[in-house]
Amino acid sequence: MKMGILYGMVARGQVVLAEFSATQTNASTVARQILEKMSQGKNNSNSSFSHDRYIFHVKRTDGLTVLCMADDASGRRIPFAFLEEIHQKFVKTYGRAIQSASGYAMNEEFSRVMSQQMEHFLTDPSADRLNRLKGEMSQVRSVMIDNIEKVLERGDRLVLLVEKTSTMQGNSLRFKKQSRRYKNAMWWSNCKITVTLIVLLSLIITYILFAFVF
Repeated sequence: MKMGILYGMVARGQVVLAEFSATQTNASTVARQILEKMSQGKNNSNSSFSHDRYIFHVKRTDGLTVLCMADDASGRRIPFAFLEEIHQKFVKTYGRAIQSASGYAMNEEFSRVMSQQMEHFLTDPSADRLNRLKGEMSQVRSVMIDNIEKVLERGDRLVLLVEKTSTMQGNSLRFKKQSRRYKNAMWWSNCKITVTLIVLLSLIITYILFAFVF
């Protein structure tokens, strides 16, 4: 099953202006740590940070940071096309208000835009093709993907997310196996009891008949 882009955020410096998550995840916590660690870096840059099956993609332009988390099957071109689209829509919609907006000032309205764009890039085959034709994503080819532990001091948060999911799935499988074994054991136990009763009943009937005859 294709998961696509699962989380998106727009921030000015470390001030989050809008975010949206397509599923229950702690990506927001990890994203804030990435913002903090990248605050002293280059102002205009594209970066990607991987962890297991998930990759955080970051686009920084003129003080505005657009970030998303996607599964690794999405590659890099699609997430960065998504970030480019989100950046353009955000700047076009809010303009100069971005520079003085307080935290989450645009969240109520723009979180819906991010949700729509996530769905668009997941289901519309033309979304990625249009960006390639326009040549906007050429610089993505040179983006290096670093492991997230290189950026975060506490790289255990996304690990917990993945491990908890794996643990839940593992517990579910173990429960099913244990239930199956229990049912099998009960079936064999019932069979043994039934056979024993039949044998005893046969012996009793044989004894009664033998006594009656002789």
